[in-house]
Amino acid sequence: MRKQAVVVVVSTAATVVVIAAVLRQWKRRKERQWKQTQRILRKLARECATPVPKLWQVSNALVSEMEASLASNDITTTLNMLVSYVASLPNGDEKGLYYGMNLRGTDFLILCARFGGKNEPISDLYRDEISIPSNVMHGTSQELCEFIAVGIAQFVSEHPENDSETSDKQKKLGFTLSCSADQAASASASTSASKWKTFATATDDAVDDCIGNLAGGRYYNKDGVAAVTLGMGTNAAYVESTQSVPKWQGPSPKSGEMVISLEWGNFSSSHLPVTEFDASIDAESSNPGSRIFEKMVSGMYLGEIVRRVLLKMAQETALFGDVPPKLMVPYLLRSPDMAAMHQDTSEDHEVVNEKLQEIFGINNSTPMVREIVAEVCDIVAERGARLVGAGIVGIIKKLGRIENKKSVVTVEGGLYEHYRVFRNYLHSSVWEMSDNVIVEHSHGGSGAGALFLAASQTQNPES
Repeated sequence: MRKQAVVVVVSTAATVVVIAAVLRQWKRRKERQWKQTQRILRKLARECATPVPKLWQVSNALVSEMEASLASNDITTTLNMLVSYVASLPNGDEKGLYYGMNLRGTDFLILCARFGGKNEPISDLYRDEISIPSNVMHGTSQELCEFIAVGIAQFVSEHPENDSETSDKQKKLGFTLSCSADQAASASASTSASKWKTFATATDDAVDDCIGNLAGGRYYNKDGVAAVTLGMGTNAAYVESTQSVPKWQGPSPKSGEMVISLEWGNFSSSHLPVTEFDASIDAESSNPGSRIFEKMVSGMYLGEIVRRVLLKMAQETALFGDVPPKLMVPYLLRSPDMAAMHQDTSEDHEVVNEKLQEIFGINNSTPMVREIVAEVCDIVAERGARLVGAGIVGIIKKLGRIENKKSVVTVEGGLYEHYRVFRNYLHSSVWEMSDNVIVEHSHGGSGAGALFLAASQTQNPES
């Protein structure tokens, strides 16, 4: 019996030693994995850093591209710098009821509003969103035009001018175009984009909605010189002196100004802080080498950048244990969900926990892991927002207004409107670079730019 007791004691002690050794190995492995996670995070932060000198490099590169593109159509640049159909912008004195239409992916928005002049806020704003049946969208352009015409006629009949506004003058209807074929993510989206472009060509006066936002900014403030759209895609427009557009061969507007659409989503420069995650997104996209700036700052791509960083951490450091299958699905993380995780102020990041479960099926995240996820979101969002800020300052520098002129830039889009931290980072970057640039939210909401374009035709018949 005594020998058996000794054997049992020895066996138990050996088991304890083995378990302790296993636990030590597990702990060391976890420590190594956590250190690797931290290394990946630090490398990401380092490569995404946007100190003010870096921002000025980006701004100056944008200015150089703008000048080269305006000089000649024969020079290859990353910016198209399209001269718009808009000959001039509102001056704030416009009065009356105006109509607008915003052409989008698979629907269009019709609006009307009353202008009171003297820079008074618009009133009696009505809007109607009309979905386009798939058979119409995939039909002929003529069928699409007829469908839109019926929708406009019905909307106008429901929101007529009052007696004091009724006259033999034609009604003013502004057109803006939101859908871009370059950012179409599917066959159906590409079809709708090409249809809208055909419609825009047929009307001969549809412009980018970013220009509509610029018109809205100018109506409320004579110092409004530029506008930016920040949503799923991104673009910028600004007011340029006619003499600064050598490539323009047409008649010069009486105002001496031209409205230019930068198409800045396609901007590219060696000064942009591109990471391996940006490079892989670009390489696997439908347009490799194009729209580099958009792929770094717009709502379509921010969540995808975060997903790729988290996937690398999951594969190399077992951040979530076994690699979650859903984490390998491209574009599953949308920018609104990224914003929700980033802006989570709850204890232990409970919102992050909910989103990880809901989107990726990750049910075992710890508070420390959730903190890492939030930090990745912060790094990606801060870089994107500050690059946009650098772009805005670049436009103002091109106009020669940085040093001693107040400039107002209007920004519109869901990314700017709903992603508070992103918006704050954008504002901070602009303030760090210049205290003469004021960034404001657009007026009237989505699609309202078409109204301001319509109003500008009253005071500026040549438009």
